[in-house]
Amino acid sequence: MLIEVGNILRVRSLFLIVLPSLALLGAVMVSPSQAPSQASTPSAPSPQGVAAGSVPSPFGAQAQQAGLNIVVLDPAHGGTDSGARGTGGIRESEIVLDFAIQVRHALEAQGFQVVQTRQGNEDPSFDDRSATANAQRGAVFVTLHVSSTGVPGSARVYVNSELPPVTDSNGMIPWDRAQAPFLDLSRKLGDLVQGFLAQHFRGSPESAQTATVRQLRTTAAPAIAVEISSVTVGDRADLDRMAPGVADAIARGAAAFKPSYVVPNTRGGLQ
Repeated sequence: MLIEVGNILRVRSLFLIVLPSLALLGAVMVSPSQAPSQASTPSAPSPQGVAAGSVPSPFGAQAQQAGLNIVVLDPAHGGTDSGARGTGGIRESEIVLDFAIQVRHALEAQGFQVVQTRQGNEDPSFDDRSATANAQRGAVFVTLHVSSTGVPGSARVYVNSELPPVTDSNGMIPWDRAQAPFLDLSRKLGDLVQGFLAQHFRGSPESAQTATVRQLRTTAAPAIAVEISSVTVGDRADLDRMAPGVADAIARGAAAFKPSYVVPNTRGGLQ
């Protein structure tokens, strides 16, 4: 079941103040003038008690030439949020964590560094997951889900629907529009992964679909959601057998996408 996630770069209000909560997303802005930095740890800075971190943005006055080398892998849900649940006790949060192990191995075999938003049964906030992705340089974001609908044994890729880019007078990009400059790249990555999924799983579409996904909308990198069908199967083994094919499709899709990876040139901000 798709759950949205999302780089906390700067907080902008009428004055420079520290906000008590990240819930005021309208005040969180992404700066297009900073160069990205690469994080080496899988954990995002915790927003507890801090309104914004110092995570740099991938937007810059000139297109960044760093090639794709990191995949941020997000097993959805976790902790008290089990996600979609089937009648046989199947929990989405457990399945996607198991899938992530095989996806990670497949990506590493292709030469990618993998950063996971969670390693166990914790439940990072939407903003922590976004911050993990947005802290990286040369990265794409892939979030894994299991649906409660769809043809069992099929898989679908979603990319975010259109986001009109909006900037303020200082060239700042709103937090909830961070994905806007990356929509074309996300679509290309999504179509590649979906094509490989269709080879593995009958009933899967040939190209990626669009949806309004906050989790993708707030990610300043090419970003896709992969959703597997479904928790309604009678035997969890039916889902487990899909893991190698899903892992192969994501890894091959990322490898095929790699030559296309160029951070969009915003010339100091989307104006």
